[in-house]
This record gives sequence, C-alpha cells and structure tokens, in this order.
Amino acid sequence: MKKYSQQEIINGCRKQDPRFQKALVVQYSGLLLAVSHRYVRDTESAKDVLQEALVKILRAIPDYKEQGNFEAWIKRIVVNTALKFFDKSSFKNELYTIDDLPEKSVDPDVYSNMAAEELILLINKLPEAYRTIFNLHAIEGFSHREISEMVGIEESTSRSQLTRARGMLKKYLSKHEKIRLRI
Repeated sequence: MKKYSQQEIINGCRKQDPRFQKALVVQYSGLLLAVSHRYVRDTESAKDVLQEALVKILRAIPDYKEQGNFEAWIKRIVVNTALKFFDKSSFKNELYTIDDLPEKSVDPDVYSNMAAEELILLINKLPEAYRTIFNLHAIEGFSHREISEMVGIEESTSRSQLTRARGMLKKYLSKHEKIRLRI
C-alpha cells in the first residue's frame, strides 16, 4: 500500500475517499491501539475502543481545524472513547488506605534502570481509576481541570487519585528494586 502524507490522508478522508480512509487506519492504528491499551487492559476491549474511535475520527475529520497536532487530535478521540468505557462511579469509589502507600521514597536510579516495558507493566498493575488518571496526567499531559471534565469527577479527586497512583507506583518500584538487587 502506498504511504500517504498526513495532509493527503486528511484531505482524502474529508472527501470520503476509501483509499485515504484505509491509509489512515493502516498508518495510525498501531499508535492508537497503544493509546487505547493504556486505558483498557484487555486486548479485545482495546480493539473495540480503537474501532469505535476510528469511526468517530472518520466522521469528525471534516471538522478538524488543522490547528495543533493531528496525532494529538486523534489520540484525544481515542482517550475520550476509552473513558466512555468506564463507569464514572469507579473513579469515586476506588480508594486505598494510607497503608497502601510506600513508606520511603524510591531511588531515582530505579527509573533509569528499568526498560519501558517494565514500567508499563507496573502502571498496568494500578487499579483502573488510578491508572486512568495517571495516564491522562503523566502520559497524555492533561491538566486536572481537563481530566475532571473528561471523567466527570472533581479536580480534587483527580489530584488525590494521581497522588495515590504515584504512591502505589513507588511501592511497586521499591519492590522491583529489591527483586533486582537479589538477581
């Protein structure tokens, strides 16, 4: 299949040309599936989110204003589609006690010694709501105000869940560091 430029894909999709619609799917599905998988753990559900998001992207592309980054725009559609997969109450009900947080800070060298795949596995161990807030803030770069609007929670809930997610990650990293030292 011929590789098209981003602008050719946008213009072709606006004309509803199947060649360019297919090119969008082929060129961006890998990236968008990875985004979907950050929010939806099981592969089949992540693929369902991707498919629904691709339909939304193809329908919305005529309205794309070409202000800002196209990839950021399509990623946001995937994130919003994935968020609709969740029951909003799960963000409010998922609580852990202070005992779940680490007692000490983690050595920053632990992060640099980890492969990206290892870090992703640790992030995926987080409870759903914590993982989602962590991904939205730390990876996607959304503010707590944006997250509160997207997820339907208070900004303070977003902040506290991010704090808890970071605390749990520190705990996981601390355990990970101890395991590495034994090996």
